[in-house]
Amino acid sequence: MELSQSIHGHGLLTASLLLLINFYLASSSLPQGNRLPYITSDVEEVSGKSFDYIVVGGGTAGCALAATLSEKFSVLLAERGGSPYGNPLVLDKKFYGFALIETDEYTSVAQSFISKDGVMNQRGRVLGGSSAINFGFYSRASEYFIEKVGLEKELVRDAYEWVESRIVSKPELTLWQTVAEFGLLEAGILPYNGFSLEHIEGTKVGATMFDEHGMRHTSADLLEAGNPEKITVLLNATVKNVIFYNENRNESRARGIRFIKSNGSPDQTHEAYLNQPECSSSRGEVILSAGALGSPQILLLSGIGPQAHLREFNIPIVLDLEGVGQRMQDNPGIALLVDNKPQNQLPDTPQVVGIADNFKFIVEAGIVPVSLNATRMTVAAKLAFPASKGKLELNSTDPRENPSVQFNYLAKEKDMDECVKMSQLLERVARSQSITMLVGAEHKSKLMSSEDELRESCKKNVRTFYHYHGGCTVGSVVDKDYKVYGVEGLRVVDGSTFLESPGTNPMATLLMLGRYQGIKILKETSDAGAFNTQQQRP
Repeated sequence: MELSQSIHGHGLLTASLLLLINFYLASSSLPQGNRLPYITSDVEEVSGKSFDYIVVGGGTAGCALAATLSEKFSVLLAERGGSPYGNPLVLDKKFYGFALIETDEYTSVAQSFISKDGVMNQRGRVLGGSSAINFGFYSRASEYFIEKVGLEKELVRDAYEWVESRIVSKPELTLWQTVAEFGLLEAGILPYNGFSLEHIEGTKVGATMFDEHGMRHTSADLLEAGNPEKITVLLNATVKNVIFYNENRNESRARGIRFIKSNGSPDQTHEAYLNQPECSSSRGEVILSAGALGSPQILLLSGIGPQAHLREFNIPIVLDLEGVGQRMQDNPGIALLVDNKPQNQLPDTPQVVGIADNFKFIVEAGIVPVSLNATRMTVAAKLAFPASKGKLELNSTDPRENPSVQFNYLAKEKDMDECVKMSQLLERVARSQSITMLVGAEHKSKLMSSEDELRESCKKNVRTFYHYHGGCTVGSVVDKDYKVYGVEGLRVVDGSTFLESPGTNPMATLLMLGRYQGIKILKETSDAGAFNTQQQRP
């Protein structure tokens, strides 16, 4: 039985959940330990101020990047969502998944969107980004991926370890995860690798963002590792576009950002700027870390992208760059329900993963809420290297609205063939003796579905694993240093630069990438002769 794509539209939160949120807000809403930087939702406090660096998007990569840059420079971190602190739907594992059910237009921590393929999906809209709403499974990229994208191995290792020492834990397996582990092994996903942070074929236990008390840690917690005197975090502010000026006739340079209050009028704009040191080689940058939908959308709204598309929206053209919004991909997923009917269990996030068929298939199990008082037990798999690609375009010039995106799931025949093989593997896991004994189902050693039935099932029930990427890919929109081609003072550092989703999921690598690129920028500026400006604290 397939898992329905949509678990949305279940009305308002129950009174008990609202009371719980109020309790959290009234108690400690901030992490314990080091000091967080200055955080404000007042756009007037930041309007007109200047900073050495402006990071757009306080998500998985953006927080690590801002914390690192603050070691030497003043940083504005602009986030369109609010704070995760004090929100049990984000922080408490007992309420995992409820944040994906309760969404609204402008303020919910998850923003729903439906691709042109008709598949429901989610974006993070909170400080911490998708690391605040996902399953919390942490696993590094493969060595092959690191080599392929040209990153320095030692710096990659150091960046991973910097993240892991602060916000990553080793899980204690729940009953369901232990049973799922045996189910993966029964299905032939071998060898058994025990606990590992590495992306290795077989069955393994990964790390988690939930600590021993069941509390989630997000990328926002990494801001504690920065210099609190040099970071300003602006929440509930949606960036409308990057501001450019012509440094010479042939090249534009980023000068700052234009933004609006996320729940305000799109016509009431504010601006923040980059400091302008006397030494031109020491100028700071605007860095987009707004995610695989947000970063290409902001580039388009800023006048960087395919010329014909920009003209449709009367956007002044800064640079005709065809790759913006292209090569969008999402990993096709299939999920099976293994229980007989909805139950009311505590949600359970994946702690075990099966990596099979030369890394092509990723299999996990969980207990997910489908409403405010019902859960289902699932096993799910994703295709790691889909061949099908799509594109992203604007729907409007309002930056709060989702852009239009089409992923073309399973459009290539190769992807459909792989989905059939993946579904056969998934059936073997779901019908394993370990899982069927736990849920009280009949164990059947033979597969129940024919290839034609599985092909039809793939077409009908393909879903997302929330690992979409592309739109600002390296070699097309940004260079090997993640600088946007054709303009100065602008980079993109997030999943929009990926040509494939690394590892079992991209979170660990995005956290690493924020730290990695921050260190690279610090070294660049040190070699060039770092500028010394005073931060203008609101």
